[in-house]
Amino acid sequence: MMPRYLALLGSINIGGNRIKMTDLKSAFAEEGMADVETVAASGNVILSDRRSPAKLEAKLESILVERFGFKSCAMVRTKTEVTAAVDDNPFQGTGPEHGSDKMVHSIFLSEQPEQSRFDALLEQHSDSGSERLALGDRVLFLDYVHGVGVSDLSSKFLERKLGCKGTARNMNSLKNILSKMA
Repeated sequence: MMPRYLALLGSINIGGNRIKMTDLKSAFAEEGMADVETVAASGNVILSDRRSPAKLEAKLESILVERFGFKSCAMVRTKTEVTAAVDDNPFQGTGPEHGSDKMVHSIFLSEQPEQSRFDALLEQHSDSGSERLALGDRVLFLDYVHGVGVSDLSSKFLERKLGCKGTARNMNSLKNILSKMA
């Protein structure tokens, strides 16, 4: 039995990176991936494949360039890792100390950032915004509190500060994806 993964593709259907999910699904199936299913139109793809997650990420990124004409990041995670990105997020839950599922994000990272880079980000941001951040295992937990649109913590800024690529999903999206991975 082939391992089942979630591929999180960055910047899909944002700006000029328009892809129909049926075309994405077909492209991945043509490359040998099985049981390909998209969730929403934002680059969430559940699939089965024999390749390691790192090799699969490289393959998915090359498909995006070769077939769709743009460069994007791909983060491949197991169901266990996606579950941890929800369950370990310290900002989701109920009560006044937790944010709403729409505002609380897990940002999947291409690698584990150095702790010193994360500490420097926290220090720099401590006086400039209300957002809350925590670091997990190849994931950055972020509560945008007042919304993504009013935050200075853009994906490009975070990538530059942490020294790795990332793609974010809010708790609503992750819980929906997990229900499809069952």
